[in-house]
Amino acid sequence: MVEIAHRVGIKAPVAQVYQALATPQGVAAWWTEETAGDQHPGGTLHLRFTAHGEERGVMQMKLRELQPDTLVLWEVLAGPPEWIGTHIRFALRQEGEYSIVLFTHEGWSERVEFTHHCSTKWAMFLMSLKSLLETGSGQPSPRDIKIDDWN
Repeated sequence: MVEIAHRVGIKAPVAQVYQALATPQGVAAWWTEETAGDQHPGGTLHLRFTAHGEERGVMQMKLRELQPDTLVLWEVLAGPPEWIGTHIRFALRQEGEYSIVLFTHEGWSERVEFTHHCSTKWAMFLMSLKSLLETGSGQPSPRDIKIDDWN
């Protein structure tokens, strides 16, 4: 199996990082503004991505595990074909004044060109999360940096 992995340190309490990852309002502030859904294990998140007013994708995530200040784990139920059945994991810990986020998008069946695109976009959105928590302003879709025609 193929995975995308990133590590980012965020100068914020781990409880704030957890809230930004585990609630629809938090996710809307760093990943995509059009986020709705639940914030309890077993619930779902619904996400819509746009670029220049045009829909670029719709996703649905099952909230597999929510362990306060420690872990957020999503399962992709709907979205790009390569993502269906994959898991998106945010492992969290406090390290001094930084919260460490170990991000993994795991379970890809094979490495394809889209994997490379998604790795770059995940890094950008993790920096959006960092910016949100350190400055109060993230860069979620549709205000994210576009890297190609895929988004």
